[in-house]
Amino acid sequence: MKIYKTNTGILIQKDEQYYTIREDWDQFINRDNLFAYANERISTENPVSEGEKLIKDDLLAPIGSQEIWASGVTYYKSREARMDESRDSGGGDFYDRVYSADRPELFMKAMPYRTAGPGGKVNIRKDSAWNVPEPELTLLVSSGGKIIGYTVGNDMSSRDIEGENPLYLPQAKCYDQSAAVGPCIYVSEHPIAGDSKIQLEILRADKQMFHGQIEISQIKRKFTDLVHYLLLETSFPSGCFLMTGTGIVPPNEFTLREGDEIRITIDHIGTLINFVANQKQT
Repeated sequence: MKIYKTNTGILIQKDEQYYTIREDWDQFINRDNLFAYANERISTENPVSEGEKLIKDDLLAPIGSQEIWASGVTYYKSREARMDESRDSGGGDFYDRVYSADRPELFMKAMPYRTAGPGGKVNIRKDSAWNVPEPELTLLVSSGGKIIGYTVGNDMSSRDIEGENPLYLPQAKCYDQSAAVGPCIYVSEHPIAGDSKIQLEILRADKQMFHGQIEISQIKRKFTDLVHYLLLETSFPSGCFLMTGTGIVPPNEFTLREGDEIRITIDHIGTLINFVANQKQT
């Protein structure tokens, strides 16, 4: 089952049929039994014919007032990349240690107003010369601490700023339109399959500049452990999103440019497409 947020309300897709629901987004999704509740809600509704048109023309980021948090160094490839970019500054050892530690790296990524939706524009910093997208399976977590759904996340990162000093991480990760989520929330009776693939494709003037993929089974940490640490001393009244890290890293010589198209696909969920905006000028 997929839950979309549109300009006209909530759209639910199940078994190739679509249903529209008039309900507050935050109240609708923030429940431990979201899958069962969504099934119950559509059981009294008639299917609508304009579902595909709404997805094409009226789709919004599937977020209300939720914060987006992120996990780092959860894949071996990410560990290697972070150590490499920080080696000259002497910070590489930090990433090696956190990869093996019990406590994960967690950081605040974005508020809703700094988040792009499907087809929206993401930013690269004008004070950075090395920028990449990070494709991530993103968990929807209820205020009760339950993993209730999944979406596609794009954790935009300035690798040169991050590599210069680990303390610069917030500047490398957190800025206007540094995150994107969508196209929907995937909900199911069972956790998403470990052999589900994450794919990243970057296009420049319709030419493929990079392509990579990985199975989510390659993540080192359990999703429940990430959620445990996130909610240990932090509350989320409307629930939250948690990006689970990336295992796909473009080569060091690659950096995003204005106008690039970023396509992130995760099995069962769909494809999130974003475009790199023009850099802000001061």
